[in-house]
Amino acid sequence: MTVKVLVVGGGGREHAIVRALVRSGAEVYAAMKNRNPGIARAAKEFALVKETDVPKVTEFALKAGVEMAVIGPESPLEVGLTDTLVEDGIGCVGPSKAAARIETSKSFARALLKKHRIPGNIEFHTFDDALEAKKFIMETDKDVAVKPVGLTGGKGVKIQGEHLKSKDEVLEYVREIFEKNIGGAGVVLEERLQGEEFTLQAFCDGRSIATMPLVQDHKRAFEGDVGPNTGGMGSYSSEDHLLPFVEKGEVEAAKETMRRTVRALADEGFPYRGVLYGQFMLTADGPKVIEFNARFGDPEAMNVLSVMSSSFVEASQGIIDGTLSTKRVEFARKATVCKYVVPEGYGIESKAGLPIRADERAIERENAVVYYAAVNEENGKILTGTSRALGVVGMGDSIEQAEASCERALKHVSGEAIYVRHDIGRREIIEKKVERMRRIRKHV
Repeated sequence: MTVKVLVVGGGGREHAIVRALVRSGAEVYAAMKNRNPGIARAAKEFALVKETDVPKVTEFALKAGVEMAVIGPESPLEVGLTDTLVEDGIGCVGPSKAAARIETSKSFARALLKKHRIPGNIEFHTFDDALEAKKFIMETDKDVAVKPVGLTGGKGVKIQGEHLKSKDEVLEYVREIFEKNIGGAGVVLEERLQGEEFTLQAFCDGRSIATMPLVQDHKRAFEGDVGPNTGGMGSYSSEDHLLPFVEKGEVEAAKETMRRTVRALADEGFPYRGVLYGQFMLTADGPKVIEFNARFGDPEAMNVLSVMSSSFVEASQGIIDGTLSTKRVEFARKATVCKYVVPEGYGIESKAGLPIRADERAIERENAVVYYAAVNEENGKILTGTSRALGVVGMGDSIEQAEASCERALKHVSGEAIYVRHDIGRREIIEKKVERMRRIRKHV
């Protein structure tokens, strides 16, 4: 029997979720604020609705008679969409409002790790008073990472010595966070970590986890990892499901951190059912937690779901009914490289409302797939918004092959005023990361 599934969200991550569900035999009903052409085409029915409008999304879900829901973005989780859907008998791949605080409150996440003595935590200080935060900054001799306490769309974190060049710039950013209420009234100041970032995502059913291939995302807007922070310009994964600079013991340590975090949430009375995203910094002392997200990463969802070889519907059912450990969760031994096509100026001031085109069949012939993101379909034309337009994922037996597939596929994308970071997945940038980790480990 065909399973009816609600998917909430209209970005590239959600298009990847929809494709994986359809591949698993699901009938998809989509709730999204923009008319994403890829999702609209694949869905049995869709509603154009604000994703945080809980009553309207719930009404659509009940009218469609869906049996389960997969919630893509974090904002519907923060307003309790899962709680309402579950009350109405719809199981969710997406945590409750209380469990989603692992992402929506950075102070909650750090305190949880500290209370349960979970490995991978770092030194942190939480402030809800601007003067106290300023005093700490003036007195410390260490560089810090400055994080608004709540959600900022992946763009709120700034690092001293990287984005913030001096102590004065740190103080100015903290002042701005409090004055403009960025991410809610509060700031977390953390020790600055040295190393390489990687993402580990896992399906969770409240107690057990099933992990996915590692991915590395690139946040900086311009080639060479410079420029303003963005939601993510692209990402890559390896055919061995590790990364070239990560050793097997290090990923096992990250998995143990994830397992213990899920157990801690259950012990606190907030069982976590959904996808848990762990952003780690690989340091000389092993993997350290940068942050957790309460959903798939974007673009990382596109990497892992493109090569998921088992049923996403079956995994979702295991998450909802607590039987994940009995389900087959497998990924093909393929590498992936995702490069986002974005409007010119993205990260600073985007040019928007311009046509963009993708020859999907030609892209598929290059062993690649295109996922539509922050675009809108109007009168048969696909128009760019102010955020990332579409992600192209190339696949292959190695990162090098996947990157070449991605580049060939990008030639089948055209539009006005668009930009791509072409260095993502390239041998030279990856070799720099491998060498950097070799130097860091040498100094242990």
